[in-house]
Amino acid sequence: MKEAAVEDLHHYRNLSEFFRRKLKPQARPVCGLHSVISPSDGKILNFGQVKNCEVEQVKGVTYSLESFLGPRISTEDLPFPPATPCGSFRNQLVTREGNELYHCVIYLAPGDYHCFHSPTDWTVSHRRHFPGSLMSVNPGMARWIKELFCHNERVVLTGDWKHGFFSLTAVGATNVGSIRIYFDRDLHTNSPRYSKGSYNDFSFVTHANKEGIPMRKGEHLGEFNLGSTIVLIFEAPKDFNFKLKAGQKIRFGEALGSL
Repeated sequence: MKEAAVEDLHHYRNLSEFFRRKLKPQARPVCGLHSVISPSDGKILNFGQVKNCEVEQVKGVTYSLESFLGPRISTEDLPFPPATPCGSFRNQLVTREGNELYHCVIYLAPGDYHCFHSPTDWTVSHRRHFPGSLMSVNPGMARWIKELFCHNERVVLTGDWKHGFFSLTAVGATNVGSIRIYFDRDLHTNSPRYSKGSYNDFSFVTHANKEGIPMRKGEHLGEFNLGSTIVLIFEAPKDFNFKLKAGQKIRFGEALGSL
């Protein structure tokens, strides 16, 4: 409670409000030395280069990159979105020669601080919302259900940073249908009705705003109602290095990696 902007426990009407509590500004200093910071408090489940267009949700259990992010180009007008060969889907994401695709998975336990922040300086151009299940995403469950993250409700934010493609995905979990993105008032999660595999696209690039939504490293981005998962997928030069160990605890503002 000493970290909370409001230390009086009676200020919070329920557990959900408490988990989404705002912190004192000095409680989470933002690392200025590294280009990518942790967007949240949590536990590092996995990180590294993306291999064969698959990403590990926990060690040894993978999911398809395209199933998770959805088609790179909007296919709303097609009755069945075409399956993309693995290599070409990766090439759609990696925009610069010599770059690689990287990922990092952060698990937020129910007791963790539940706001999340911008992990770097980037511009958000697109939001894709997948309505879906709300199965637990704790690491024990993630070992049993292949493509768990692809079944659960999630909000995929995509855009660009100084090295090319960048994305942050907030994955819903048990009792966490409510995923809130502060700058996105049109987003409504936790709908009781959805068709499996469906998604809704929204572009932040308009005639009035040709760039999208600029985000500064450390800036408030959104919040969950209870425990959940954040997945970063981004391109960077081959000498990008993570400063992490699998299984370690991390706090918002601490370094994930840099060049």
